[in-house]
Amino acid sequence: MKQPRAWQRMLSGRRLDLLDPTPMDVEIADIAHGLAFVARWNGQTLGDYAYSVAEHSLLVEQIFARQNPGVSDRWRLAALLHDAPEYVIGDMISPVKAAIGPAYKDLDARLTAAIHLRFGLPAVLPDKVKRRIKAADSVSAWLEAVQIAGFSEPEADRFFGRQDAALIATLSIALRPPVQVRTDFTARHAALLAGI
Repeated sequence: MKQPRAWQRMLSGRRLDLLDPTPMDVEIADIAHGLAFVARWNGQTLGDYAYSVAEHSLLVEQIFARQNPGVSDRWRLAALLHDAPEYVIGDMISPVKAAIGPAYKDLDARLTAAIHLRFGLPAVLPDKVKRRIKAADSVSAWLEAVQIAGFSEPEADRFFGRQDAALIATLSIALRPPVQVRTDFTARHAALLAGI
């Protein structure tokens, strides 16, 4: 019986095998493009543009740097790329991930490893770094929930944890055209890569 196709052709011309991704098939232009057009919250956000995973990733990297003064560009790059596999598998909300179970986690881990290796990061991040990126991700999720996804602050506190008032007071969500976000994501990636 013929095996189903398990690869995706990228705009760069690369074929990314989802079951066995290799670093050589990963291009930042494909990641930036894909993430700029993938909506968070399944598109259920206020505004004239979808809030993209690329925009979220830029915000998480910014929060991560504020929460960890003096952190290296290497780990800031890891924060920027924390949701990079979603350029090919999309952004699934937490309830869907829970319903799919370990299969989703395994697919995400394989893609993450290939992406990390492509850009000089360890295939698996140190636990301390992962926890710090997750903390920044939670701040971003809280801001998104309150500012554009219709959550009340107490509701966001329940789901994403109570946030540092001084930190969240200085941050706001941007809704911009995907092409602009793609350009900014690519530029930020290049700046961080140059700093490693």
